[in-house]
Amino acid sequence: MTNKLPREEFYKALEAARSARHGGRHPFSAAWAAGKLSREQLGKWAIQHYYYIDPIPQQFAALFARLPDLEARQHLLENLLGEEMPHAPEKRHPELLLKFAAACGVSRETCLNAEANGLILPGTLAMRSWIWELSTIRPLAEASSGIMVALEGQLPTLYPDYVKAMREMGFTEDDLEFFHVHIEGDEGHAEVGLRLAYEYSLTEHQQKMAIAAVSSSASLRYNMLSGIFSSVVENVAA
Repeated sequence: MTNKLPREEFYKALEAARSARHGGRHPFSAAWAAGKLSREQLGKWAIQHYYYIDPIPQQFAALFARLPDLEARQHLLENLLGEEMPHAPEKRHPELLLKFAAACGVSRETCLNAEANGLILPGTLAMRSWIWELSTIRPLAEASSGIMVALEGQLPTLYPDYVKAMREMGFTEDDLEFFHVHIEGDEGHAEVGLRLAYEYSLTEHQQKMAIAAVSSSASLRYNMLSGIFSSVVENVAA
């Protein structure tokens, strides 16, 4: 039998890799949670974040097609349907983010045309490209850990502080729907990602690569926030 890290030891290593560069520790997140960002600054974040998340339904669909087992496919299909909302297109997650952007004073057209108009920062470009790489060509253990554990696993603990601050700024619950659906909908995704990463890692080397994928995802997201912080808060040109 091929040696592997024990399940719990592997899980702890994956979670430690995420924690080391958790977005909640970033100065941009701290400023947001403390209510120190203006609507204009949050609108500029929304432009970057929209570019990052807009292709996620297609990325999840690509990953879905690669999964060999029914249980994993059913989980990801549920996730995909939650992103796309075929019976309520206005509730698609990208649409909810556009609604938040509008509440910050940013038009739909500005978000949709941001790349063409040179508004997308290098860190945001890298983040989106990395998710395409994970979902299409990386081994499944790396894809599961890099997406579900590293990224989806952050949101249920990250967004509540954002929401609290934005309520105090006068945003309505409707304005904040994008954040609410991720606080509620992403609960448990990290646990599924942990299990899939363990099952799809057949060797200790593959486990180490899955841990590295978590570290890469968390670091890229942290770097994306750094780019936004520099541009939006410190007013440093990209």
